[in-house]
Amino acid sequence: MFARDGFKLYRGEAGGPQAPEKVSACRRTARNRLHLPESFRLHDWRASKITNDLDAHENPVEVSANARHHSPGYTMARYGRRRAEGAKKLAASSASRISLSSLV
Repeated sequence: MFARDGFKLYRGEAGGPQAPEKVSACRRTARNRLHLPESFRLHDWRASKITNDLDAHENPVEVSANARHHSPGYTMARYGRRRAEGAKKLAASSASRISLSSLV
């Protein structure tokens, strides 16, 4: 994890590596402030936001910039088709379980 936009957890230049224990403390504080369960991972929430934005046909360049990814191509490769493919896989699994040869 790397700091951006002038945010520094270490002395020195922005953009360097952050101290893992300080990142964990920040996330723990946010989780406690929002009254979220201990098992809740903020990164999962972030991934859901990216997927939802892409599913809503938001501009991939803006979604990538908001996610702080190095390129829109990376964002699309990681999140662009996940939900649709997952739904197809779930439907096919359900169809085979109830002995349907294909979905109509």
